Amino acid sequence: MKDQDILEQAEKKFTQNMINNLGIIIGKYLGNGGEQIIERTQALQMYEDGYYEFFKSNRNILDWLISTASDVYDTSPSNVETEFSYDVQETPNNHIHDVAIRKAVLRNSVWFRGDHLIHVRPEKEGERLGPHLIPFHLPNMIYLGQIKYKGEDRDFSINPHWWIKIGIKNSVEQFYQQNKVLQVKK
Repeated sequence: MKDQDILEQAEKKFTQNMINNLGIIIGKYLGNGGEQIIERTQALQMYEDGYYEFFKSNRNILDWLISTASDVYDTSPSNVETEFSYDVQETPNNHIHDVAIRKAVLRNSVWFRGDHLIHVRPEKEGERLGPHLIPFHLPNMIYLGQIKYKGEDRDFSINPHWWIKIGIKNSVEQFYQQNKVLQVKK
């Protein structure tokens, strides 16, 4: 077994122990710029709303998407089978922006009529639809306070998160990543 595999297994076991023994709730998000705790469903709705507002304001990109793509995916072409569910995760890595894109397309009263799947990832055909490049419609809701990376302090002005490094400031991805919290039950 490789060192990386051992490390990943230890991290998963540690996380599960934290959940079981300390009552940590994963899947909560900060709302209102860090002033309140919101449920995952609310955070995902806000994430989706970012795409909806983007498509409303960028009809040319929406038109390109629906005329080119038969659907979109993130981690695997099998992502299309999840349709409109954020809870169905058939690959090891979460994929939510493909679901958000589908829902936002439909909310704009149109649907895909293209001839192929579009992969929404950096350096792929759908890169421009990556959540790190979509402006978040409520930037004041993004938590900008002190954050840590893997539990460690990090100077983000020197070594920014990947979503800032290759994306834009105040993106949908920045909201999603920087507003995650672990909540401990008492």
